[in-house]
Amino acid sequence: QVQLVESGGGWVQPGGSLRLSCAVSGGTFSTHSMAWFRQAAGKEREFVGAVRRSVGTTHYSDSVKGRFTVSRDKDKNTMYLQMNYLKPEETAVYYCAAGSGNPISSRLKYASTYEFWGQGTLVTVSS
Repeated sequence: QVQLVESGGGWVQPGGSLRLSCAVSGGTFSTHSMAWFRQAAGKEREFVGAVRRSVGTTHYSDSVKGRFTVSRDKDKNTMYLQMNYLKPEETAVYYCAAGSGNPISSRLKYASTYEFWGQGTLVTVSS
């Protein structure tokens, strides 16, 4: 059973940066593709970025491309989301997710691709 624990959320001013972490147990980056999603109050869960298992290629939503970076540390079995130039509308609970399949790239943006989810960490972007 894969367990995911997010950390690093908090308050940041517009234009600021924040780095989220997702500690993984019960799985590895060789066996699981990983992703970040977010959900703002009253809205549906939204894909942010993903990293495919083994090869480690990354994929992003258009709204965060160029500002957010997904990375992973195999030694620490931890995935990261570096967020720069944050906007108030990006205030949300951020979730990490893991999936044991080997989906094609176009499937990485769908929540149904992932069986395991963390509890989420709140990011508030406000002045």
